Amino acid sequence: MSGNLQLLNDTLASIRAEGRAALIAYLPAGFPTVDGGVAAIKTVLDSGADIVEVGLPHSDPVLDGPVIQTADDLALRGGLKIADVIRTVREAHAATGKPVLVMSYWNPIARYGIERFATELADAGGAGCILSDLPVQESATWRDHAGKQGLATVFVVAPSTRDERLRRITAAGSGFVYAASTMGVTGVRETDGASAADLVRRTRATTDLPVCVGIGVSTPDQAAEVAGFADGVAVGTAFVQALLDAPDETTGLASLRALTTALARGVRGGR
Repeated sequence: MSGNLQLLNDTLASIRAEGRAALIAYLPAGFPTVDGGVAAIKTVLDSGADIVEVGLPHSDPVLDGPVIQTADDLALRGGLKIADVIRTVREAHAATGKPVLVMSYWNPIARYGIERFATELADAGGAGCILSDLPVQESATWRDHAGKQGLATVFVVAPSTRDERLRRITAAGSGFVYAASTMGVTGVRETDGASAADLVRRTRATTDLPVCVGIGVSTPDQAAEVAGFADGVAVGTAFVQALLDAPDETTGLASLRALTTALARGVRGGR
């Protein structure tokens, strides 16, 4: 099986044709358990999320805030392996038919084997990878294997990214561009709408790829604001927090359903 870059492209094009932004959900694999993580991801996809990012937990998640760090730690303490991440992708995509990407730091993929990871992700029906810390100038080997397997390579840009570097990054990427709304680690905070909107504008000047905004978006109102100027709205910490706050899995899944439904309504009402 080849990867699902085309499915990702078609999904984003269809959503744009509807005159709305996509809701992109992030949840780490293996949290609260491998089976529980699969159930959580299926829940958000069935409740209004258009695309999901499956986090590959890492022991040194320098770009993640305390909530996602806590979830990553629980997953790793539970013995999570990359095979479990691939299984999560496979089961989530097979159950919903929606695009499923992996969001990862580069080191775990490099250690696992670049070709091996790309092949297994494609075989699982994955749509690609968001590589938060891989410099574009060091990405050729990954992009070569990803391209052969039909996988997207999604790079992250930030408000501090200069226009010349934006052009280099967007020329190398595929699927969409992930625009960080603020500087700093992931978490629930007040987003700087003006800064994010300016970053989207500058990024669009360099590419025809959709531009999706994440980091700091946690409420339906924030989602609606970002949906007014971005092609997609990525939410992660709020989903993880909902599971952390839940006393049991049933309650956690119910909280995810309610949150996803509310965020989807916000995204759809943003234009």
